[in-house]
Amino acid sequence: MKTYENFARVYDELMDNVPYEAWAEFLQERLREYGITDGLMLDLACGTGRMTTLMAGRGFDLIGVDSSMDMLQIARERGSEKADSCLYLLQDMREFELYGTVRSVISVCDSINYVTEEEDLLHVFSLVNNYLDPGGIFLFDFNTEHKYRDVVGESVIAEDRDDVSFIWYNEYDEEEHLNYIDLSVFVQEKDDLFRKFQEQHVQKGYTLERICQLLKGAGLLFLKAYDGYTMEPAREDSERIVVAAREQGK
Repeated sequence: MKTYENFARVYDELMDNVPYEAWAEFLQERLREYGITDGLMLDLACGTGRMTTLMAGRGFDLIGVDSSMDMLQIARERGSEKADSCLYLLQDMREFELYGTVRSVISVCDSINYVTEEEDLLHVFSLVNNYLDPGGIFLFDFNTEHKYRDVVGESVIAEDRDDVSFIWYNEYDEEEHLNYIDLSVFVQEKDDLFRKFQEQHVQKGYTLERICQLLKGAGLLFLKAYDGYTMEPAREDSERIVVAAREQGK
């Protein structure tokens, strides 16, 4: 899962269309519904710490886990600027370890889709269950199989900005349910000189039915599925689904 090594330096700029504040509000409200308003929270695959910092500002004590040193470096710099006390750990989400349990776990920006083997995702869910307090809540989002197959599959996304541009090629393997992303980024270094770097990302498309089966296999209780970060229930044509699950015993 070694991705975002070069992309880290421009990740936040190119993800500035993500409504992190609104997503944080949604997560906080859902946690409040389940009786959680503070305490330790794990941000799984936290990236550059945008959501980690936002949730820390909403009264939670954050632990951020990510497998990219470059992303975590940016997260730590952001934390220093905002004087937050988030703890960041360099760990693969497929085998993360904590010193104790937490009241809640979150994972956003389709990080779950980077776990491309179902056996590995089952293990991730089992680890989440293991590290949640009794009755703790797990909130995460994922991109659906429908999105990869019918919306972004075989498409090209490009954007040209003053100091950074990118070309994003998608290719979906329907048999393996895998979306291959070839990413070319051009970053301005000085004057009119741009440096090009390339990365390949692979994400697996999941159905809500399969996610629920894996949650059950890990001992987690499925609670609800939302159509993205809205109060509408997940649908057949949902592109992003947010799932709420609860710890119900080890």
